[in-house]
Amino acid sequence: MEIRNIAIIAHVDHGKTALTDAILKQTGAAAEGTTMDTNALEQERGITIYAKNAAVEYKGTKINIVDTPGHADFGSEVERVLRSIDCVLLVVDAQEGPMPQTRFVLKKSLELGLKPIVVLNKIDKPAADPARAEEQVLELFLELGASDEQSNFPVVYAIGRDGRAAMHPDELRMGGTEANRDLSPLLDLILEHVPAASAGHSATAPLMAQPFNLSYDNFMGRLAVSRIYEGTITPNQNVFITHPSGEVRQGRTTKIFTFKGLQRAETDSAVAGDIVLIAGLPDIYIGETITTNKDAVPLAAIAVDEPTIVLNFLVNNSPFAGKEGKFVTTRQIRERLEKELEVNVGLKVDFSQGDTFAVSGRGELHISILLENMRREGYELQISQPQVIIREENGVKLEPFEEVVIDTPSEFQGSIIEKLSQRAFVLQNLTQHGNIVRLTLLGPTRGLLGYKNMFIIDTKGEGILSSRFIGYKPYAGEIKKRQVGSMISMATGKALGYSLWYLQDRGQLYIKPAAEVYEGMVIGNTAKGEEMSANPTKGKNQSNVRSSGMDEALTLVPIFDLTIERGMEIMSDDEYLEITPKSVRLRKQYLTENDRAKSRR
Repeated sequence: MEIRNIAIIAHVDHGKTALTDAILKQTGAAAEGTTMDTNALEQERGITIYAKNAAVEYKGTKINIVDTPGHADFGSEVERVLRSIDCVLLVVDAQEGPMPQTRFVLKKSLELGLKPIVVLNKIDKPAADPARAEEQVLELFLELGASDEQSNFPVVYAIGRDGRAAMHPDELRMGGTEANRDLSPLLDLILEHVPAASAGHSATAPLMAQPFNLSYDNFMGRLAVSRIYEGTITPNQNVFITHPSGEVRQGRTTKIFTFKGLQRAETDSAVAGDIVLIAGLPDIYIGETITTNKDAVPLAAIAVDEPTIVLNFLVNNSPFAGKEGKFVTTRQIRERLEKELEVNVGLKVDFSQGDTFAVSGRGELHISILLENMRREGYELQISQPQVIIREENGVKLEPFEEVVIDTPSEFQGSIIEKLSQRAFVLQNLTQHGNIVRLTLLGPTRGLLGYKNMFIIDTKGEGILSSRFIGYKPYAGEIKKRQVGSMISMATGKALGYSLWYLQDRGQLYIKPAAEVYEGMVIGNTAKGEEMSANPTKGKNQSNVRSSGMDEALTLVPIFDLTIERGMEIMSDDEYLEITPKSVRLRKQYLTENDRAKSRR
């Protein structure tokens, strides 16, 4: 059977997972209602976090599909996948056009010499303009240095949610004929345009395979998701594993799985061109070469982008430590992080500091997903404020920079530009379509930390902010980001509505009445930007004189609900974020006023 290997790439929320789900359903590879986004967090947030493999059969051809994440924080997943496939489906929202992550994934694809198929999706949107979107995609191809062959890309139009595609947008808009009631036009284009995976490769040559992703199974241990470039792989086969440095070690496969729909299927053999799961190689890593020829030249290494932020994971030592979590010790946290490193290759952990683990990742979302998974598993810990990773080259201090693209109603643009300018961002471009303005800005990653929540408030939830890492540039100097101070509890006990009613005039509260608080816990922020100690447990003084205002109703404004991501954004450098299975609390590193004063000396 012929094999085609494709990856689906797109910006966040441009519809690639919906499109993949429709392909699986229409080819009979998955039942109605199943989805590629199987992780609970992916379903809650509506984003793809982990790259996933699936396979379908269409007209006697096996099509291996890799669905990739759309968020920049998971970019390392995308880069590895692109090395293992022969063509990409670039999905672009016909209304929004190319966005930052579109540029990022497309640049990687073009550099690898891949020839993309462009899918203009969501053409049923009221403001969709397929002609303009196609023009913008072509401009992007040329801007990124695409060859003439790559720029001459085929285009197919789709409504992924409905599982329909056509070679012309009008065919979909008119309600559809028999020819465009499904995704056959897209699948036919894949067969026509994507080269056969086994072309030029021999099934009888010595085995050459390369892992591009890792998986984990409680019974079989680490599994290598690999592309076979030459030869045949079988269970219980003796192999050599060659590191890109040239170091060779021996191993033995135990089981081989191919993909069938969303499931893995055990097989007796797999040949050149296929994508398989290999069990039995416990120390295998991404980019190594699995071969039966000890002297074979290893395949080109797969580079994984370096992390851009770092923060400390510590044992929770607050007064409420151990009340909610099952796993609370240094050893348990260390074991969980070691297990995460088995599969999360964008993550780095420094275990050399005793009870403190320095965890480096691609961004706040990357780290917060790990923390959210840990708390759901019963872990309890606290983290320090995220900091960007600063480098030094030839005596010059360098820091990570981001390109930010913002779509917002025009009345909010002044406030956005002003706030980001204070954070060392420089406006590069401004375009307007009707009432919507698209701003492109460049600035340090440091300036984005803690900005997203402010952005939601400034645009009343109507703005869309996307960013992508563009590399290291000279240090941009000091940035004043925090305009509010911390409101700190000076007592331990239960917060009372009466005291919160008085405190809400001083800033924004993070806790509700009846919440348990402790001394040193941050219960809100202060609008004037200064730290303030307060007693949220104080009740109304009782007397035997009835006052005129005695029975007035207490009206409390809605609190600022702390989540892991919000906490990471708003915390200051002398605070910890306490994360337990049931609670997220902000606290000072030194809980008493005395200890804080000593630490400042």
